[in-house]
Amino acid sequence: MPITITDVAQEAGVSRATVSRVISGKTVTSDKVKSRVFAAIEKLGYQPNLVARSLRVQQSKIIGLIISDIQNPFYTGLVRAVEDTAHENNFMVFLCNSDENIEKEILYVRLMVAEKVAGVVITPTRERDNPSRILIEAGVPVVAVDRSIMDLDVDSVVIDNCQMAIELMDHLISDGHKRIAIISGPSTSTTSRERLEGYFQALSNHGLPVDPALIRQGLPKEAFGYQAARELLELEQPPAALFLLNNLLTLGALRAIHEKNLRIPEDIALVGFDEVNWTSFINPPLTVATQPTYELGRKATELLINRIKQPTLATARHVIGATVVIRNSCANHSSSLEPALRGPELPGSFILGTRTSDAAREIPKGGAGDMRH
Repeated sequence: MPITITDVAQEAGVSRATVSRVISGKTVTSDKVKSRVFAAIEKLGYQPNLVARSLRVQQSKIIGLIISDIQNPFYTGLVRAVEDTAHENNFMVFLCNSDENIEKEILYVRLMVAEKVAGVVITPTRERDNPSRILIEAGVPVVAVDRSIMDLDVDSVVIDNCQMAIELMDHLISDGHKRIAIISGPSTSTTSRERLEGYFQALSNHGLPVDPALIRQGLPKEAFGYQAARELLELEQPPAALFLLNNLLTLGALRAIHEKNLRIPEDIALVGFDEVNWTSFINPPLTVATQPTYELGRKATELLINRIKQPTLATARHVIGATVVIRNSCANHSSSLEPALRGPELPGSFILGTRTSDAAREIPKGGAGDMRH
């Protein structure tokens, strides 16, 4: 037979009401009583039915979290922040992975409605015609994080992707690179679209032409990064530099570069988005736009909890500051030089400097300062 709240109460030597208060996070008589209850729960293996309890008290204590790729290291800090912030506010987290698949995202959105979650933090697979509309119509609060939903009135927490892309491109161009290829995700997501806009803007700012042969768009995963980099490196006129729009694409490109026996930055320069645990340790370490993933997750969860408590609050788009970390993957080179004529190997294990976007700021939707691209 399943363990019940009565069994826990008997084991801890307290009333059922006391066990209920401990589980819900409400104040109890003492920390000693709370410890006895938790010890009894652990000993007996009791699993509270939070959904059933939420139905009884008319207030769910579960927050849904739908991310686009659980294998992407970018989401590690974000998921941790959502869980930490939810726990601090006596909420549990229900995690789902859409895997950049709109059908799976629809499935999980419907599941969130069926399970009557209190609200949902989502990294949407696409910026328009997003299934989050199902949540809104069911009265479930939604906060978009990392990517925006452009045709729904929901809160969002993002970085200034366009500006970060411009800064990375400016660095490449200042190092003398003019033939710069970009490997991007699909333009149906705001992150990819805005970073592409930054790429185009930087080329325009420096009077450089756009070459369609240097643009590759596909699923933002390692396999596409590898495929696209192989194609670009095999062009009759290969690029002098690669601009990768997330860390998985970068991994794929690095594999292609390694297979071609090319050196970074002597044969090909490289910049990308996302500071993950390997970007500063490989040789040479990579120049990247580093995103405050934990801060993004925390802010999104705080916004969601506030909206759960105050549903009539005006929606807002929060832009969190991000940083370009300049390392040694971009120095200028001439692909026409024989290896023996090139300069000595550049040291590749220290940070040269940083540039930071505007400080974190809150922009009410529809206001004069709305930074939609």
